[in-house]
Amino acid sequence: MNRYVILALLLAYLPAAHALERDFDQCITDWQNQGKQRGLSENTINEILPRLRHLPEIIAYDRRQPEFSQTFAQYLQKRVTPARVDRGEQLLKAHAEFLLALEQTHGVPGRYLLAFWGMETNFGSYLGKMPTLDSLATLACDPRRSKYFTEELYQALLLMERESLRVNQMRGSWAGAMGHTQFMPSAYRRYAIDGDGDMRIDLWRSRFDALASAANFLKQLGWDEAYGWGQEIILPASFPFAETGLKQRKPVSYWTGLGIRKSNGEAISDSDTPAAILLPAGHTGPAFLVFPNFDVILRWNNSESYALAVGLLADRIAGYPPLANPPSLSEPALSKQEIHSIQTRLNELGYDAGEPDGVMGPNTRAALRAYQQAYGLVADGYPDGNTRLQLLGKGSG
Repeated sequence: MNRYVILALLLAYLPAAHALERDFDQCITDWQNQGKQRGLSENTINEILPRLRHLPEIIAYDRRQPEFSQTFAQYLQKRVTPARVDRGEQLLKAHAEFLLALEQTHGVPGRYLLAFWGMETNFGSYLGKMPTLDSLATLACDPRRSKYFTEELYQALLLMERESLRVNQMRGSWAGAMGHTQFMPSAYRRYAIDGDGDMRIDLWRSRFDALASAANFLKQLGWDEAYGWGQEIILPASFPFAETGLKQRKPVSYWTGLGIRKSNGEAISDSDTPAAILLPAGHTGPAFLVFPNFDVILRWNNSESYALAVGLLADRIAGYPPLANPPSLSEPALSKQEIHSIQTRLNELGYDAGEPDGVMGPNTRAALRAYQQAYGLVADGYPDGNTRLQLLGKGSG
């Protein structure tokens, strides 16, 4: 690219850059005008807010669409690793007394707290380096999710005042999550508690504060000590796959009546506990029976793959064996464009997959199960080669 082309591109960008600066200046003015009403101090309104910076890279992170979506096998391989399991086991022993006390107070076993800690920051090895206030301000001034991030910005500023934090102390993920357990500011202010007894709450420097806060957060989200998260199961050959998915909860006794068993072949005790069956890699991959606490994990991060990884990592930390039927790493990943095409085609055929967004969420899986059942395919809600061939005219390649 010659210098004239580069100059032309820069000149074309300058008006947009100036517009962004003007818009961001207006956002700061708006936040200042609302600051007193939101409970901010004069110093925060007049000294902190004017110094906030717009970070274009934050918008790039927010808009970034990876070329390929990870399969469940790929997701699990990168998160439930031997090294992470080993470290979790070490920490379970090292902090056994503290974790037991948390379980007695909040009802959340320590292995789950360690699993969240491992998933979020690899046990504190990476807390994030992005300036929290600048990140939140950038996203708050962006129209895509302005309302949500404006609230988080105010919460972060109030948190800074409450805990006497310095601006440069507040660093974390590009989206504003902070500390060992990556709490958003609203969760930090509402659920974080002092775990080490120093009369302060510091999720960056105190792992005990972070673990205690995670326990309190999960309890407040509805964690029930009577249940685990779920378990791997074996399905009978005659299993009605169209009944899988989170929206199709039934008592455990219903599922056992259909012939499901533990992954080691043993019988599952009948109960009235509501449970759903998930097939994250289709009918040839692992099957899971998930209980109400699975929904609590989803309230922390609304991703079925994330919630399954937390449960499986917690099990491995506690000494349970690996999956009896691990998902295949040879299964090809679908691009967001391919998933978008599947969603569009399902909608055209009258199967409501929701607004096409390139994400294989529960609505898309439900629509896919209905389509598969109607067209004589295995109705597992998974876009395998046969399903893609019938829907889009192309197989797994």
